[in-house]
Amino acid sequence: MCVELSSHVDLILFPSPSKPLINQSLTTETPMAELVLTTYDWVPPPPRGFVRDLRIRWALEEAGLPYRVESTPFRDRKPEHFAHQPFGQVPWLTDGDLSIFESGAILLHLGELSDTLMPADRRGRSEVKEWLFAALASVEAASQPWSFFMFSGSTEQTPMRTFFDDFLYQHRLKHMETVLGGRPWLAGSFSVADILMADVLRLVDRFDGLTNYPACRAYVARATARPAFAKAHADQMTHFAKAD
Repeated sequence: MCVELSSHVDLILFPSPSKPLINQSLTTETPMAELVLTTYDWVPPPPRGFVRDLRIRWALEEAGLPYRVESTPFRDRKPEHFAHQPFGQVPWLTDGDLSIFESGAILLHLGELSDTLMPADRRGRSEVKEWLFAALASVEAASQPWSFFMFSGSTEQTPMRTFFDDFLYQHRLKHMETVLGGRPWLAGSFSVADILMADVLRLVDRFDGLTNYPACRAYVARATARPAFAKAHADQMTHFAKAD
């Protein structure tokens, strides 16, 4: 089954250690807007905990940005849904008069709001951005078709299955193992790039695809041990269970 897997800002002039650091390009003249995350009202049990609104919930919790969650029907997707997300998927985020779809684009937007999610310096922001896109265009591009085979329950080793196994294991995870063996996070401190990469690898780990990649598996464990992930995951599970 293909389901699009997988708190606004208190502006501050003088950040303190007890509050998340907000991007200083924002000023007190920036109008406050409400962040609204939209996801499905319900999904069947298999993809729960992996629907991609979790990535956005996780980032919002890490940054301490206030937000609320709205639902859109899973079964009966109306024109309004396609007006926000042209493929009928989730999530999308509204920030004032902006409506943003695709989890990577939303994470990039949130990173630009909070230095907790993306550093303020030019080099640091560049590194986060390149790893965010690598998670999507390099790693998830390999893991997603592989995961479709795993979700299907098929064990037949067809030529196509063999191709995707090799593509993921030898051309993506092998190289991520080298990267993650030498650093705790992708771009210095924890960032939106780690939210995205860890969530991509987490789905692979669900099907024991990281068994031979201990650095990747340890990275996923570090990321998912963070309190913000635990809350985001629990909130998503509760949200879908309410509609059963």
